[in-house]
Amino acid sequence: MILVNTDYISGKELEMLGLVKGSTIQSKHVGKDITQSFKTLVGGELTAYNEMMNEARAIATKRMVAEAEALGADAVVNIRYASSAILQGAAEVIAYGTAVKFV
Repeated sequence: MILVNTDYISGKELEMLGLVKGSTIQSKHVGKDITQSFKTLVGGELTAYNEMMNEARAIATKRMVAEAEALGADAVVNIRYASSAILQGAAEVIAYGTAVKFV
């Protein structure tokens, strides 16, 4: 499966199959939440949240790819990611794009 954030793939003619997406909502346990709160007092990278968001993007991408594969796609083009806070310490990540088949 080819994944790109452009609306084309060089040298390929594409047939659009439709929109595909994947999403997840992730949170950290209360212990990590508390330690990260203390980190905001002194500044610096919030590594636990960074890890959480990386994991969420990977899960959302995997779900998007599964949806594309179910349509018989060879690739997903024009991929975008969006995130939003749901609760303190919890975030939603969505990955979406256009499933395509090579002609």
